[in-house]
Amino acid sequence: MKRINLDHAATTSLDPSVLQEMSKAFALPGNPSALHNSGREARAMLERARSKVAALLDVLPGEVYFTSGGTESDNWALRCIARDDGQQIAVSAIEHHAVLHTAEWLKKQGVPIAILPVQPGGTVDFSLLKETLAGNVAMVSVMTANNETGVIQPVEEIGLLCHEKGILFHTDAVQAVGALQAKALCAHADLVSLSGHKFYGPKGIGVLVIRRHVKLTRFMHGGAQERGLRAGTENIPGAVGFAAAFALAESLREAETERIAKLRDRFESQLFAALPGLRRNGEGARLPGHSNLCFPVRDGRALLMRLDMAGIDASAGSACASGSTEPSHVLLAMGLSREEAQASLRFSLGRGTTEDDIDEAALRIIRVVQSM
Repeated sequence: MKRINLDHAATTSLDPSVLQEMSKAFALPGNPSALHNSGREARAMLERARSKVAALLDVLPGEVYFTSGGTESDNWALRCIARDDGQQIAVSAIEHHAVLHTAEWLKKQGVPIAILPVQPGGTVDFSLLKETLAGNVAMVSVMTANNETGVIQPVEEIGLLCHEKGILFHTDAVQAVGALQAKALCAHADLVSLSGHKFYGPKGIGVLVIRRHVKLTRFMHGGAQERGLRAGTENIPGAVGFAAAFALAESLREAETERIAKLRDRFESQLFAALPGLRRNGEGARLPGHSNLCFPVRDGRALLMRLDMAGIDASAGSACASGSTEPSHVLLAMGLSREEAQASLRFSLGRGTTEDDIDEAALRIIRVVQSM
């Protein structure tokens, strides 16, 4: 039985062409901080990767900082932002746990935290956001697109509103690369988090874009790497792979988003036609490959396990929270009951998904649900 991967939002496989680019970096003997020729070669390769990423994002190379991934980027943005005593950090209720758990930690350190509610469709409640921004706020963090529902947030409007009031805006854009235009990701944000393994790049490498006017303190202590803000010998193969995967994702973006969106719509139409009571979670603009569905079953975990036995890779929410028995915080924030949230699964399509995959997956899912 062929396994069908409908969990691309959790991670993606490394593209062979990206691995080929990385192999050149793996062969380098030098440390980029060394002054000898091998060190200079390593430094040059790192900075070429940085410049490539900066060009894709339409920012300066000096505004691109390599990290170990989206989680570190989110932590750095929230924990090290310069703020006055009493200033709040506002985060949406549907953020990735890398943001929410960091906010919880900051709250324990005495930093005021405001949680921004979302509307039933999954977007930030703009009227309540405006009320929050009338207070003493240092920074707002709202993700570009939700990792569970795929709902795209109005980040342009949020960014403009924040800047009118002199408030910094951070966005976790981890899920957006390859689906939204690269240059749009940083157009209205002061800090932007990205992660390579979400767009067919290597795991263990990410980026935090820090615009020039932002005052951010050192996150890792040690050497002078990453302009003195993040110590540690740079992951050159990771940076090269990140840049190569990012460029490839952007070159394929228009064709792939159209193709994948059509496949997702085909997938959903088959399920809705065969399963009365099925509901979609999230409204409005979505990432092309995301489908978050509430099934007419009592136990979504049991459904997920049966689908696994039927050869379907899906998810009950964020992969980072897969060990939790609690229902999705995203769906609860959108107003679903605990029972509805626990009966919901996320399906996410990717570059390798075919029409045959979709038709076969829909057939297997329908059979499993009807047997429960």
